[in-house]
Parts: sequence; structure tokens; C-alpha cells
Amino acid sequence: MSSNNNEVHIEIDGIQAIGKPNETILTVAKRYGVYIPTLCHLDGLTPAGACRICIVEVERARLPVISCATPIMEGMKIKTDTEMLRKSRKMTLELLLSEHPHDCMVCEQNGNCELQNLAYEYKVDNIRFPIKTDKEPLDDTSEVLIRNPNLCILCGRCVRACKEITIRDVYDFSERGFETRIIAGLNQLQKDTECVSCGECVQACPVGAITEKPSFGKGRIFEFTKTKTTCSYCGVGCQMYLHVRDNKIIKATGVKDEVNDNNGSLCVKGRFGNDYIHSPERLTSPYIRVNGKLEKATWDEAYDYITEKLLSIKEKHGPDSIAGLSSAKCTNEENYLFQKLFRRIIGTNNVDHCARL
Repeated sequence: MSSNNNEVHIEIDGIQAIGKPNETILTVAKRYGVYIPTLCHLDGLTPAGACRICIVEVERARLPVISCATPIMEGMKIKTDTEMLRKSRKMTLELLLSEHPHDCMVCEQNGNCELQNLAYEYKVDNIRFPIKTDKEPLDDTSEVLIRNPNLCILCGRCVRACKEITIRDVYDFSERGFETRIIAGLNQLQKDTECVSCGECVQACPVGAITEKPSFGKGRIFEFTKTKTTCSYCGVGCQMYLHVRDNKIIKATGVKDEVNDNNGSLCVKGRFGNDYIHSPERLTSPYIRVNGKLEKATWDEAYDYITEKLLSIKEKHGPDSIAGLSSAKCTNEENYLFQKLFRRIIGTNNVDHCARL
């Protein structure tokens, strides 16, 4: 037994590793840089053990075990990449691909599909099982999502992401056996469910079963320039990647990093509310009303006008006749300076803050 109750000593592919009680084989393997392929697993979600891609061999175990849901035990000796495991994983991929359309060339996730990547890694160039040909209709009733049940591999990541991260419980499994599928709500159209269009399911989906409607057909992953930035919608500071093509923002995705507060999640505004940047109605310079008509002005002219009006109102009606409403899109430092301007310079405590943007 281990000399430390908080440590479990195991061996992975000849590497001596130390884990904590109740940690899974996959968790420890990742920490030590040992690659184990997965499909249904997603960090931060409850392990499902549904896809059987992450199986490993454990010495003295009768059968391979699923690494994403098997806790480590003292003295375990694990192999992650044997000939038997590769053959088993390849067969599993063939079974998945026998019920998955092979129209990768026109799929929105081409180049960013985990199933496609694994099929390439395990050289699945021949499928030995009957291929499903019947199709189900797409659900594009949502304003921002497109659900294609034909591409679903029943990994359950969208179900768990919606249940455990956004706490909405929009998706679930229905039927049994070959008829098993994922439904929205009570087998409803997406628009009729309690979906809040946050897109958490899009980011969780490993294939193209759930995609974004605003970015559909506007480019694939290898055509974008990806830039990390901070969402401007509120003061939480969610980190996000902006995917840009031809100098235009096509879509946004969350940054999955333990350092960030959002850890990969974005709200509906952060993920889908960036089209205003390219709107022809967006103001790019200040305007001043002259003789009842708005005329374009410089920033210096606008600041002088604001200063003049505030001073005249203060002189005529007193400082408490002026109030300031700050924005949740500003940083804490900017909001601090805003309230200081009103309290110290203008002389009023009439300062409010609206986070409902």
C-alpha cells in the first residue's frame, strides 16, 4: 500500500505516475502526457463511458476498461496503445461511421471533427458493416443553432453540457437500441424548448450534429485567423477566440482554460452577439445636433460640447440635476473613474450602473 493516503501509485506505459484517490486513469494519463483517444469525454463533465474509444489494458484485468470512468488503484499497471486496443478502437470507429454520413467535404466541421480525426489516426479506410442510408430532417428552427440528427454519434456531450454547465436540461436520450437518439425538450423543435441559445452544446459537440447558424457556410476552421480576446458585453471578463476571415468576425468560441473564469463557456451575447461590429448602422464618430439636425463632429468638438452643457446645467440647476448611468461593458477601472467624475468633479451622488445590457 501507499505510504501516503492521498497518493496512489500506478504505472502507465512504463511511466511511474502518482494520482489522487478517485482520480480516473484518463485524468492521470493526461497529467503525465500520455495520450488516450476519446470521443464522449469532455473535461469538466461527468464521465459517461459511452464511446469505448478510451479503453486501456490493466494488468490482471479480464477485459479492457474505460479510462475516462475507471478510478485508479494502487499498483495498477496500464497499457494504452497495444495492438489489441488499436484493433478494438478501429472497430468501434467503423461501427460509428456505419451510421454516420460520409459527406465530410461539405460538412461544417470538416477539419475540426473529432470523429474524422480519429478515423484518420486509425486509418479507417474500409467499413465492414452495413451503412445507414435513411435520413432524418434537420431542425433549423432556432435563431442560432442547426441540429442535424444524422451526424449525431450519441456521445451525450451536449446532454451533459446543457445539464451540468448551463443547468437547462434541454437535451436527453430517447428510445433504445438502434432507435436511440437525442431529442430536444419533449421531442420538440428547438424553438419550442427552453433553450437559451447559449451555444454550449455547439462547443461540446465533437462532430457536426449541432452547428451555428450565423456562421454556417462562411468558412471552416482552417480558413480562420483565431485571436484571443476578452468579451466586451459585461464585466465578468470571459475569454474568447474571435474567428476572422477576410477581416470580418465570423464567430466566437470560448477559451477552455482553468485560468479563465468562464472556462470555455460563453453566454448567448458573447457567442452570437458580435455582428454589430460590421453593421452599417454602427456609429464610428460622434454627432452633435445643430439646428435640429445631427451633424458629424470630431471627438474634441464632442467633448467640448458635453463639458459646456454639463457646466451650464450645473450652474443653473445645481449638481443634483445631473445623473450618470455607467455601463457593464466598461472595465472596473473605467467605472471607477466614471463615478469619481460625477462625485468629485460634478458634485453629485446620482450615479447608477446598468448590467442588463
